[in-house]
Amino acid sequence: MGKETVEIQLKLIERAREGDQQSMYRLYKLYVQAMYNTCIRMVVNQYDAEDIIQESFVSAFKNIGSYRGDSSFGSWLKRIVINKSISFLRTKKHEFTDIDHLHIVDEDNYDDDLPEIEPEKVHEAIKALPEKARMVLSMHLLEGYKHREIAQMLGITESTSKSQYQRAKVLLREKIINELKHENRGIY
Repeated sequence: MGKETVEIQLKLIERAREGDQQSMYRLYKLYVQAMYNTCIRMVVNQYDAEDIIQESFVSAFKNIGSYRGDSSFGSWLKRIVINKSISFLRTKKHEFTDIDHLHIVDEDNYDDDLPEIEPEKVHEAIKALPEKARMVLSMHLLEGYKHREIAQMLGITESTSKSQYQRAKVLLREKIINELKHENRGIY
């Protein structure tokens, strides 16, 4: 991000702190799509994601005075979106279970000579993952959080985060391979 862009955003943030609706709207327009993409990967349902995004922005603007600038505004906002997504999923009574005792298939045993896969198919396969595995995969792989951070945010152990991540990768690979088998009718 260029220096000029950062300065413009800082001015928008300062005006939003003062209650300027136009600045809030401009910040919303700058970040809504990225925040929606983060949220939809976690909750899958479009309507739930839209509600969570609205709640996240309301919360962000209500608490914008607490934004200290230690990280980018986008990172601060993303944390709000992820926390709102986690809270939403928790209200659905989804609990994480420790899966350390389960055998995880060694992914190195898979053939890496797979054909290229359309991004839409990968996205659909991710959406079809079990919720807990999908959340950890999204947070680690797509959002860049470390397992320690994920564990803290989700209230699980770091090893459970790692196990869920490995499980998600294995399941994702299986779903994609099965989809390719189905499309190519027995080529694999």
